[in-house]
Amino acid sequence: MLDWLLRKVSFSKLNFDNHFTMRIAVIGAGVWGKNLVKNLGELGALAAVADAVDSNRESVQEKYPDLPVYESGEELLGKEELDAVAIATPPHTHCAIALAAMKMGLDVFVEKPMTLDPAEAETMADYAKEKGRILMVGHLLLYQPAISFIKEYIDSGKLGRIRTLTQRRSKLGRVRSIENVLWSFGVHDVAVLLHLAGEEPTEVVSFGHSGISPNIEDDYHLHLSFPSGIKANLHNSWLWPRVERELIITGEKGILVFDEVHSQVILHKKTVTEDLAHHDQGNEVIFEGHDQPLRLELEHFIDCCCTRDEPISGSSNGVACVNVLSRATK
Repeated sequence: MLDWLLRKVSFSKLNFDNHFTMRIAVIGAGVWGKNLVKNLGELGALAAVADAVDSNRESVQEKYPDLPVYESGEELLGKEELDAVAIATPPHTHCAIALAAMKMGLDVFVEKPMTLDPAEAETMADYAKEKGRILMVGHLLLYQPAISFIKEYIDSGKLGRIRTLTQRRSKLGRVRSIENVLWSFGVHDVAVLLHLAGEEPTEVVSFGHSGISPNIEDDYHLHLSFPSGIKANLHNSWLWPRVERELIITGEKGILVFDEVHSQVILHKKTVTEDLAHHDQGNEVIFEGHDQPLRLELEHFIDCCCTRDEPISGSSNGVACVNVLSRATK
C-alpha cells in the first residue's frame, strides 16, 4: 500500500497537470457528503451535486454558484454526463443508487457502510464485476499513512507472530436512529482489522447496550477470531466522556500502538518469552504522518477509475465488513 501512496503523487501530477478531469457527481451533501464535495472540488473533478435537503443545496450553491445542483440523485443521473458518482446518502439507500449509476456505465464511490444488508452488498459487488465497473467503499482509515506503514511492518515479520489486535473508537458523538454505534463508528475499525489480519474471521462474538433508543446500541464490544490464531477486540461508544482513537497490536517481538489523534505509531519493545520472563527495552516513535486520508482516498478512487485497478477498499473489502457487522448484530 505504501507503493500506491508514493506513486499517487506522480499520478496526480501526470493527470491533473495535463488538464485531465473526471466528471464526478456527489449524491448526498450533508454532514459527511460536504467533505466529498469540498475535496472533489479542489481536485477539479466535481461535476454536480444532488441533495434532498434545501439547506444543503443552498450551501453548495453558495460555494459553487455555477455547479449544477439537483434535488434527487435520480434527476441528476438523468441529466448529467458523468464518469462516476460518490454516494453519501443514508446507508439503506446506497444499493439502489449504486446499481442505478452502474447501470448507466458509471464508476461508484460509496461511503461506509457499503449497505446495511449482506445480500445487498453481494448484489452490488456482483453487478460491478459483471459490468466492469469500479466500486469503492469509503473505508477512510485504510488510507491513513500510518495504517499503510503498520500493514507493511506486520507483513515484514518485524513484530513476529501477531497475537492480538485491539481497537478503541469512542466519543460523545452523533447518535443515530437506524444503524447502531458499531455500524456507524466500527465500520472503519472492522475494515482495518480485516486488512491487517489479511483474512476473514471464523468466529464473531459481540455485546451491545441500548441506553437511548430500543435496539439501537450506543456501546458495543466486538471480539473476532481468525484462522491464523489472531484475536481482535473492538470497543465503540458514542456516549463516552473523552475521545479514544487507538489501535494496539501485540506481537511476539513487541507491541505497536497507533495513536490516531496524534498520527503516531509507537513501538513498545516489551516482550514475554516462553518461560514467562518479561523484557522491556523502552519505546520509540517509528512513524508520524499527517496527510489527509480523505484526499488520499479520493485520489485513489480517481486513480483506479483511470487504471481499472481494484481499489484497496474495493467491493470485496466492503462485503467482508458488512458480513462481519451483520454477524455481530445477529
